[in-house]
Amino acid sequence: MYILYICGMGGPSKIDEWFLQSDYDFETAEAMYASARYIYAIFMCHLSLEKALKGLYLKRKNEHPVKSHDLVYFVQKIELEMKPEDYQFLVSINRLSVPTRYPDDLKKLIKSFTKDQTKKYLNSAKSIQQWIKQQ
Repeated sequence: MYILYICGMGGPSKIDEWFLQSDYDFETAEAMYASARYIYAIFMCHLSLEKALKGLYLKRKNEHPVKSHDLVYFVQKIELEMKPEDYQFLVSINRLSVPTRYPDDLKKLIKSFTKDQTKKYLNSAKSIQQWIKQQ
């Protein structure tokens, strides 16, 4: 199957590819958590959610998603109805996208995320990511 995919004779749909990458990125978030790289765990949670939303965007709109990292933008564009607490989580992790990607003060940022706090981000991100993929 892998050889056929490389040759362009098969393979996952573009939607499936977004979801596959979303899963891979979430697994990376878990690996970053396990190695106490908490800001990168949160960053990878954001990236996982972004790719899941892009897959859903493609599924619902039948067009390629724009190049944006803004989770709220995609939720609005797909008119995704979410539980208020899940939407608030997306808003929260969306705000962390830039500081975890380009920290102004790495040492300060590292100190601001505890193991327990990061675990809560992982749990929420996983739950929402799975829900998005089911829509």
